[in-house]
Amino acid sequence: MTNGLLGNAPSDVSTHITRTRENRVTSQNSPEQAIREQAAEWAVLLSAGPLRTEQEQALARWLASDPRHAQALAFAQATWADLGRLGSLDQGAPRASLAVARPLAGRRRRSRLRWALSATAAWVLAVVAVDQLPSVSLALHADYATAKGEVRRVSLPDGSQVDLDSHSGIELAYSDSERRVRLLAGEAVFTVAPVSGTEQRPFVVERAGGSSRALGTRFVVGPEPDGGTWVGMLEHSVAVTLQDAAQTGSGEQLLKEGQSLRYDTTHGIRLWPEQDVRRATAWQRGVLVFEREPLAEVAAQLNRYRSGHLLITDQALARREVSGMFRLDNLDAALGLLTDELKVSRLDLPGLTLIY
Repeated sequence: MTNGLLGNAPSDVSTHITRTRENRVTSQNSPEQAIREQAAEWAVLLSAGPLRTEQEQALARWLASDPRHAQALAFAQATWADLGRLGSLDQGAPRASLAVARPLAGRRRRSRLRWALSATAAWVLAVVAVDQLPSVSLALHADYATAKGEVRRVSLPDGSQVDLDSHSGIELAYSDSERRVRLLAGEAVFTVAPVSGTEQRPFVVERAGGSSRALGTRFVVGPEPDGGTWVGMLEHSVAVTLQDAAQTGSGEQLLKEGQSLRYDTTHGIRLWPEQDVRRATAWQRGVLVFEREPLAEVAAQLNRYRSGHLLITDQALARREVSGMFRLDNLDAALGLLTDELKVSRLDLPGLTLIY
């Protein structure tokens, strides 16, 4: 879920799992991940009551097909039981061992918490102990890439520099006629070595059907949640061109210092005066800056950098506005500040944090 919200029914939660692995390149649907997810589904199903005959037979076949299945199911059932005990806090269960930021207050809040635990339990079971690193596609194709939470500066062969945001990657396609860089994932700030006597090739950044040709020094290119692209000019200017004609709107735009634009193949190129390019690239300076942003958007940004996943369990809470500046090297403290300022509760689970 890109917006950090529990906007789907419990049966839909597992579709939002990000599948990654540490220290090796594997399939996004690796056998171990598939086993965890199947075990999670069986644990939830078993907790709901007796299985039908055909379900019992299917479970028996699944357990017999691989010796790892029984161990995964036992772990999933134990974790599901722990979540069930957390969901029954209002019935007098012990609280001393829980990492809750504030005491629970009110029947409505307890009900939301129980619903959130049920809605996310399969998600927790499937991703517990799995770290977030670049995807398989990124690891295979990128010349330079960053892991989740990593911000890094790299130097290109022509002397240009690129600041890569969290979980970002680029592929170089330099030729005799141009210096082309493809942004494969995430966001990047490009500080371009200018055309000179020894370097006459233009510098072009390609992403999602558009190209940004440097006419100056520094600019940023990154994704939008709807699949489009945004470009911001930090110094001098850049010429943005769509590779194919859009259904509506302009197909080219000269972007000047301080300006931003967004583009996609449907609506073409549009200037974006509301976007503050320096605030949007504050991650370069090791901070995240928010000014009257909905909590859902703040959670989405924090999820790009923190280990685990942050979920907001209430739509009204997700719409509350937040302002502040948080250091990337201390985002757990930022999360604590958020819960204190908003006077809401927080529950930490393996790989998951609920705010309710």
